[in-house]
Amino acid sequence: MPRSALGGWTPPAERPDPVAVVVASHEGRVPDLVPIRVGRMIESPYGFLRGSAGVMAHDVAHLPATGIMPIVCGDSHLGNFGFYASPERDLVFDLNDFDEAHPGCWEWDLRRLVASIWVAGRQNGASEGDCADAVRECVSSYRDEVRNLADQPLLSRSYQRIDVDRLEQDSPKPLRAEVQRAARRARQRTSDRAAPRLTHQVEGRRRIVEEPPITTRVPDAEADLIGAALDEYLLTLAPHWRRVLAGYTILDVAHRVVGVGSVGLRAYVALLEGSSADDVVFLQLKQARRSVYARYVHGEHAHHEHQGSGWSSTSRRCRPSATRCSAGPPWGSTTTTCASSAT
Repeated sequence: MPRSALGGWTPPAERPDPVAVVVASHEGRVPDLVPIRVGRMIESPYGFLRGSAGVMAHDVAHLPATGIMPIVCGDSHLGNFGFYASPERDLVFDLNDFDEAHPGCWEWDLRRLVASIWVAGRQNGASEGDCADAVRECVSSYRDEVRNLADQPLLSRSYQRIDVDRLEQDSPKPLRAEVQRAARRARQRTSDRAAPRLTHQVEGRRRIVEEPPITTRVPDAEADLIGAALDEYLLTLAPHWRRVLAGYTILDVAHRVVGVGSVGLRAYVALLEGSSADDVVFLQLKQARRSVYARYVHGEHAHHEHQGSGWSSTSRRCRPSATRCSAGPPWGSTTTTCASSAT
């Protein structure tokens, strides 16, 4: 297949109405939160892109592809990249969202990434020429990195990552100062620094601050179910990390609206305390549904184990995908775990 065949797109006559696709994706979400999702999507073209993974999945899945199908992120827009801590506590630049991860064509991820770069560039006032240059630079860097990885032993590829030093070294000089500033901000986004802002004392106990409708208290029965699910989740971790995380006690659980595409799905934040009142960890738990790409790989109704038919099978799709796609901690994508859809 010539590479030029990958560069064109014309909307087919039978293309579904994008608005209808978005509306259909609201099924099974918390009804009261759907207006928040719509509001975030209509704020800007980039907001719409973030919330319309299903629309883009249909578009890219019907384009020419090489047929090479690794595990893809499924939602690799620009906003899902950032600085995160590796298991060794080093700051790395990586992906951090795997709700849509699924076996798929590598072109699908790259198309979503470059589309988001162009849309974000327009939103930030960049010229069309500058947006085109940014997209070409992204694709060129992607090609060079894949070529570099192809020449490495399999084991070396597994340890490949982009840390702060490498990112700063590889960035053009005008961007190096911004990389340094972003890294400093990332180092400050820790649970212990967030605790004073996100929690308060209630009758001598630390509790998550409610900010309806974004952050809301959950009933005790629901909190108990989440705690029980986390206990089961521990059993999926390697023994070392299981012992570490098991040393923490759940203090509080709240429902928290996050992102754009995830708004309306069940998403929780759990406040955990370790060896002291200053030793706190926030864990995010997100509902995961069938990946928007599953129908284009397995068919409209086929359901396979990694697509999320239950709690454990959803974890087997999201968490291993995070491991394959990123250098995040071994308990998932940074502090994110996946729960199955209840619908």
